Amino acid sequence: MSLNLYFLRHGETTHSQDDAFCGTTDPALTERGEKMAEAFANAYQGMNWAAIYVSPLLRTRQTAQPICKATGLEPQLREGIQEMNFGLWEGQNRDRVQRDYLQEYVCWLTEPAWNAPPEGETAVQVASRASLVIAEIEDRHESGNVLLISHKSTIRILLCSLLGLDLGRYRDRIEMPVSSVSVIKFDLYGPMLQRLGDRAHLPEDLRV
Repeated sequence: MSLNLYFLRHGETTHSQDDAFCGTTDPALTERGEKMAEAFANAYQGMNWAAIYVSPLLRTRQTAQPICKATGLEPQLREGIQEMNFGLWEGQNRDRVQRDYLQEYVCWLTEPAWNAPPEGETAVQVASRASLVIAEIEDRHESGNVLLISHKSTIRILLCSLLGLDLGRYRDRIEMPVSSVSVIKFDLYGPMLQRLGDRAHLPEDLRV
């Protein structure tokens, strides 16, 4: 039996509504975001989960609450899978960042693997810390289903790292909407992507 790692992006927040940079900024879920978390729990509570690993930020902990309550599992908080630190761009929308930090923004868009927002993190740094959590999961769970609840950039960077894709293209190659599920199967030949950005568990009004 193989290890199946389910990546769940947290539900909607006001920052995801506004497409603002939200890394270390710690907003709560909106009412719609809470409904997304409940919808995931309703759809996936019947699975035989071995463990649930969760970023310690509020939006991911709130997303984890319904599935943890339904399964009786305690969330395993790991700082390594929290969101990318966007530094001085935190809480700002892209138009304002482009206006106030044009040179840094263009460098980041061109090569985010090695160029960080001012006082923030590169994709390489995120991959380095988050990959330690993946290694821990592989060490502790040889098989079964493991849920990892994290964030947009972090999940995309991890998927690139696991699949051998260029980290500098994580924003260009992988879409990751709120409350979406992606699945990696660890098998004889290494990580295999089985599902990407799936939102079938959400009712139609929450997919918009």
